[in-house]
Amino acid sequence: MEIGCFVVCVSGWILVCSTMPTEIWTWSEVESIVLTSSNYFSNLWKDCVSDSTGVSDCKGIPSMFGLNWDIHMCRALIIISIILGFFGAILVLVGMKCTKIGGSEVANARVTFAGGMNYLVSGLCSMIAFSYYGNKIRAEFQDPNFRAQKFEIGVAVYIWLGRLHPTGHWRPHLQCICWEGSMSIKLKE
Repeated sequence: MEIGCFVVCVSGWILVCSTMPTEIWTWSEVESIVLTSSNYFSNLWKDCVSDSTGVSDCKGIPSMFGLNWDIHMCRALIIISIILGFFGAILVLVGMKCTKIGGSEVANARVTFAGGMNYLVSGLCSMIAFSYYGNKIRAEFQDPNFRAQKFEIGVAVYIWLGRLHPTGHWRPHLQCICWEGSMSIKLKE
């Protein structure tokens, strides 16, 4: 059971990591006639435009001070999520019952619980970042008073939504297994 939880949590962490380099977090299409259409897409690090021939031109965001606070928040939360997920994977790997690295059963249970907590906080950070970003795009798209270019939700947000179900289900289960194991060990002593 622990190995299954570990594999699902690590696969969710890999999917969160895969959203960082994905270019299409938001996208918009402008069509004037069939031959001249433009696609605008962006992520947290750059803005891009491509024409109907498929040639794309990307420009990195030139100034850190020129960004809105919400982009800074999403960047920070996703980076924190990736770092915590990495350390959570190491702690859970060290503390699992099938590995003999952690020492006694009590120490293994505590290390696994700490790794599970890292996974939990990692999931919360990514959930806040992606949910806020997706809701911001949706609100701007549906707002009739928003006059700027309207964007739609891109691939990266959908990748995150696809990983939400399995890891959202298994992380609390991993927590319960760790807590249950440490409580049964304490009762036996």
